[in-house]
Amino acid sequence: MKEPLRRAARAGAVAAIVSGVPSTAHALLEGHDVLAATRAAGSLLPGRRDRPGIVAGLVAHVLVSTFWTGVLAAIARRHRLRPLRGAAAGLAIAALDLCVAGRTYPAVRALPHAPQVLDHLVFGAVAGALLDRPQGTDQRTTSTTSPGCSEL
Repeated sequence: MKEPLRRAARAGAVAAIVSGVPSTAHALLEGHDVLAATRAAGSLLPGRRDRPGIVAGLVAHVLVSTFWTGVLAAIARRHRLRPLRGAAAGLAIAALDLCVAGRTYPAVRALPHAPQVLDHLVFGAVAGALLDRPQGTDQRTTSTTSPGCSEL
């Protein structure tokens, strides 16, 4: 696997996993169902609109996270994201995801809004941090001497 694809896969996997922390913490603190967001995501799959489920939710979360990671990876090829720009991208993703899905899918609309926005913000910040790498550098290079120079 080439390095940019490996970096994107790692960034997407880590960001997808940790992005649920805010809504899970909120659900725990409020005594709500910690799997409600997962079930709601399941309603995004074709034929599942009125049948949210945990497995379907996990599949939907992986698909949506993979899509947005691809978008962020394409941006990161030309512009440094870093966590702050990644977080801003996460907020833009939240606006698209939650406004479109929230308007159309009742299970998504029923979720508390702020924790879902925070989930997206975390996703973007983590993905931005992990996709970030100064352009034109080779992280495998460890030597401090120039090629052709010998040490005395």
